[in-house]
Amino acid sequence: MNFVFPPAITPSLAITNSCNRFPIRRIICVGRNYEAHAREMGKDPAREAPFFFMKPADTIVETGATLEYPPNTADLHHEIELVVAIGSSCFQIDSSEALKHVYGYAIGIDLTKRDVQNLAKKNAHPWDWSKGFDNSAPCGPIHPVSQVGHIAKGRIYISVNGIVKQDQDVQDLIWSVPEIIAYASRDMHLMAGDLIFTGTPAGVNRLERGDEIEGGIEGLDVLKLTISR
Repeated sequence: MNFVFPPAITPSLAITNSCNRFPIRRIICVGRNYEAHAREMGKDPAREAPFFFMKPADTIVETGATLEYPPNTADLHHEIELVVAIGSSCFQIDSSEALKHVYGYAIGIDLTKRDVQNLAKKNAHPWDWSKGFDNSAPCGPIHPVSQVGHIAKGRIYISVNGIVKQDQDVQDLIWSVPEIIAYASRDMHLMAGDLIFTGTPAGVNRLERGDEIEGGIEGLDVLKLTISR
């Protein structure tokens, strides 16, 4: 097969204690999956089933990067999340089967143009443009289940310039990792290489030029980023 120009390089992430890399097929994100965050966004978590949005695979940025402040926003927000890396295909499965399809876990940050998102919501427009911009999915290395087990609890936090902004426990997810995987698989075939960002705790906040960011989840390596001046 001949292409009219060279195809794009497959986005990927480092795997801890390995020289291999994890190829990324797509990025699936869960909205408002912690009660306190749902409330700070003006929603009632008791009444809402999980919902999803997508980011392009090439929005991935690895730890240690310095990012340009994105264009056309004055309100860039951080959202720290547990990321699930899918290692085998599944479709319309029960939550009891879900974890056997997980390759590993990572720390992710869903960067969001909040002003762009709010305007889209106000106008009843899709808000993909506020979520899927370049470099909007910073992510740490993948930690295989064989090394860290399955993560169902433990501190999740993000600090900006040494000040903690989000700080909760993964066990506070409204929809657990197995439930999220099963729910997503109702509508699409999940495949090896898919990443699922599982939602963010309360405390999402604005980022400024020059900010130093550290994100952590108990049992995983710390994710560090800088926003350039």
